[in-house]
Amino acid sequence: MTEPLRWVKSSYSNNGGQCIEWAPEHAAATGEFKIRDSKDPHGPQVTLTQAAFAGLVEFARHHG
Repeated sequence: MTEPLRWVKSSYSNNGGQCIEWAPEHAAATGEFKIRDSKDPHGPQVTLTQAAFAGLVEFARHHG
């Protein structure tokens, strides 16, 4: 059995309750950047490449 992921809220998610979480240890171990909506922790997760995750962070910096 695998250990549950540790989810961390993004520092760019303080926008009226719209919170995105990511799993940093999973990303470091696998290169897969998993993200989810913190309001729905049992809902869907999205897996991004490192480049796609970096693009998402850059977008949040400029539009957050």
